[in-house]
Amino acid sequence: MRLRFLVPLLAGIALASSLHAQEPAKIKGVVELFTSQGCASCPPADATFQKLIRQGDVVALAYHVDYWNYLGWNDTMASKDNTARQYAYARTLGRSGVYTPQAIINGRDHMNGANLDAINTKLDDFQHHGKGLTVPVNVAMKGDELEIKIGAGQGKANVVVAYFDKEQQVSPKAGENNGRQITYLHAVSDVETVGMWDGKEMNVVLPANVMDKAGRRGLAVLLQSSTPSGDPSAIIGATVLTIGTDG
Repeated sequence: MRLRFLVPLLAGIALASSLHAQEPAKIKGVVELFTSQGCASCPPADATFQKLIRQGDVVALAYHVDYWNYLGWNDTMASKDNTARQYAYARTLGRSGVYTPQAIINGRDHMNGANLDAINTKLDDFQHHGKGLTVPVNVAMKGDELEIKIGAGQGKANVVVAYFDKEQQVSPKAGENNGRQITYLHAVSDVETVGMWDGKEMNVVLPANVMDKAGRRGLAVLLQSSTPSGDPSAIIGATVLTIGTDG
């Protein structure tokens, strides 16, 4: 199955830059960190998140939420869409509320985002019990196109692309982190569904300039199921592609 989607042309980084894709066989899971520049307890989780990225075996995405902005500092990476995604996960997991720093593991469970050992233990446990990334997902440049290849498996899922900036440094001038300089990696700035997977092998082809979106430096592809109400649920396949020599 081969799907072709049209994406508006946007100015940005040159595609001549080097592209780096994680090897699917080495990816053991997906960690989505919900964080905020205005949250005093978030910097330790942001540091843990950097360690996860450097492990090289995790697809790690940071979603900055906007509900701490009232403390006096408007998170420069926050969006209502990121907050909505976190609340959607709360419904999926049967929770009445949200918190930061919250790590969602494979779309299946949550924990404090600062606990590196607990996150890795949960990823390993999911992998051992068949709740890891069971469907192969590959992404690569093919001429002037970006090709996503998805293997066969069981069930149905959305093909979701999350665009992120590799690295930003921010110095909040107000709020609970006033005066600190914090490095943020893989901050998600846009998420879109580009296809539907029904258990059969399929290809999704996007114009190569999707990497140009707003100067972003990477994207992750998630094969993610959803609840009957449409909220995000278990992630059964994933990979990530970055531009440059790091991140």
